[in-house]
Amino acid sequence: MQQAANSSALLALGREVLLPVYRQRELILQRGKGARLWDNEGRDYVDFGAGIAVCSLGHCNPELNAALIEQAGKLWHTSNVFYSEPPLRLAQELVAASRFAERAFLCNSGAEANEAAIKLVRKWASAQGRAPEQRTIITFHGSFHGRTLATVTATAQPKYQYGYEPLPGGFRYVDFNDIPALDAAMAAGDVAAVMLEPVQGESGVIPAAAGYLQAVRALCDRHNALLVLVLDEIQAGMGRTGSLFAHWQDAVVPDIVTLAKALGGGFPIGALLAGPKVAQAMQFGAHGTTFGGNPLAAAVARVALRTLASDGIATNVQRQAHALREGLAAINADFGLFSEVRGRGLMLGAVLTPDYAGKAAAMLDHAAEHGLLLLQAGPDVLRFVPALNISDAEIADGLARLRMALAAFVRS
Repeated sequence: MQQAANSSALLALGREVLLPVYRQRELILQRGKGARLWDNEGRDYVDFGAGIAVCSLGHCNPELNAALIEQAGKLWHTSNVFYSEPPLRLAQELVAASRFAERAFLCNSGAEANEAAIKLVRKWASAQGRAPEQRTIITFHGSFHGRTLATVTATAQPKYQYGYEPLPGGFRYVDFNDIPALDAAMAAGDVAAVMLEPVQGESGVIPAAAGYLQAVRALCDRHNALLVLVLDEIQAGMGRTGSLFAHWQDAVVPDIVTLAKALGGGFPIGALLAGPKVAQAMQFGAHGTTFGGNPLAAAVARVALRTLASDGIATNVQRQAHALREGLAAINADFGLFSEVRGRGLMLGAVLTPDYAGKAAAMLDHAAEHGLLLLQAGPDVLRFVPALNISDAEIADGLARLRMALAAFVRS
């Protein structure tokens, strides 16, 4: 009774003191371990959302904990006026792992990484002698690149932009997976870069079609844009799709890649990786960050990167993605809720049939009531992005809870 009263008081406090920009679920999470969470009333949940694809090594991963505690006893913050070893080593390891980059910029989040990418594109184009009106960046309908003013403009979804006008100029939107449309959008010769996600996450878990990224790369080369590829791998990267970098599966070489989410395993960090064409475009004073690449975040990210790059993680992603698809197919055979399951690796979207369009949020409510934490990607898609080291037992338990939740939804 006291715990329930405490929950009510905390929920009321949240409604009182927080800016109401989120619609949080009415529960108070207290602790986590692996792919499980517990609220402050003792109820347990299987977590198929992993903090929106962030906690890719599970909650309270012991190796990440150890790295954080060790570094916390040494040095937390210096500012980027000074060097410290953890961010230097992390930058070195990211560049080496990337197979294309020469330099790295460390920051605090995905939005910051994408903001830096946009600025790097513009600096590069300026150095090439391009006038401001010739520094256009193409992005794609359904994309999501962040919520700063520049990145929300790059995000070609009006629902995220409404009320923030006037938006910055210099962006052009094209339909995803449509090469003729992209070719036409580049024809004027004013495009400096193409920025895209190998798998669009927020708009419904939509992968780039086979051969699409290679075709985009070829168009960028032909038009002398900043070769596509600014690739936003904030959600799709760091092992989520079955390879450390999602674009490896498409056999393309980008010029810029942005990372965050899984890179810190739950500790805030972001990164921009720059290839040889653009690595020297920003010099002293061109960009900066107070907290980016701090020793705490870098120490944790080094351990996360090493683990996420391992063969064991890649093997488990393949294994559990297969199990998740099989389980969803079995559930769908009984209830007929999904028109398709799409995505790559452990970044999957179950698309609702027209009869259940707009019902994703209601399904998530039933899932939480049955001890499963799940995400949606728009009103018509259930999104599955669990920890990449999730176990057979955790997948099976989560699927069993999902089955019970969807049975309750169908009855309601």
